[in-house]
Amino acid sequence: MIAIVDYGVGNLFSLESSFAAIGAEVRVTADAGALRTAERIVLPGVGAFGDAAEKLRSSGLAAPLLEEARQGKPILGICLGMQLLFERSFEYGEHEGLGLIPGEVRPITEIIPLNAHGAGLKVPHIGWNALHLITGGGPLFTHVGEGDCVYFVHSYSAHCPGEFVTATAEYGAELTAAVQRGNVYGCQFHPEKSGAVGLNILRAFTGLNARAAGLAAFDAGGASAPNRQAASC
Repeated sequence: MIAIVDYGVGNLFSLESSFAAIGAEVRVTADAGALRTAERIVLPGVGAFGDAAEKLRSSGLAAPLLEEARQGKPILGICLGMQLLFERSFEYGEHEGLGLIPGEVRPITEIIPLNAHGAGLKVPHIGWNALHLITGGGPLFTHVGEGDCVYFVHSYSAHCPGEFVTATAEYGAELTAAVQRGNVYGCQFHPEKSGAVGLNILRAFTGLNARAAGLAAFDAGGASAPNRQAASC
């Protein structure tokens, strides 16, 4: 069973419907016990980082989510849910994340270039963009090809060591589109709004072996690689 974390933030119905469309057993839940018994966990999210982080913690679901991640259970963060996987965000102040992946979340306006008139691309970044897969993109992109398009809605982007970046998308600059650290995965885009490509990503997640990855990535540390931050459809 796949547990979708219900902490008052996220487009739960469309995500639940997408998993149901590929034949996955899925449950939207605010119960910590369900997170412990699930084979895989999805952390959705829309809105502001600070508010979402507070709601996740006050719901009592942050602790069991961290516990299951550290025991090797596959976790997938989507959109704001991916951003929450990082150490901190600078959205309207500085806010602490879950710390499952090293790095931080910053405004994309800091890195997208301005034109000759001092104006930049529209923010938030809304629309379809092609994925650039890093060394194949890893297990989440088993059924996805280089240049396949997915749907984004975001104003903030993750900055993290390149070893954890599995896909990027180009929006004036190279933005982090997907990440992985061991059994913890994240998509900045919305698979549930990305048609057949998105369903194939969710299908790959349902096929991941629970606890197969273990926690080697969490214990390894490793030196920092250059930050990776890919063509429009």
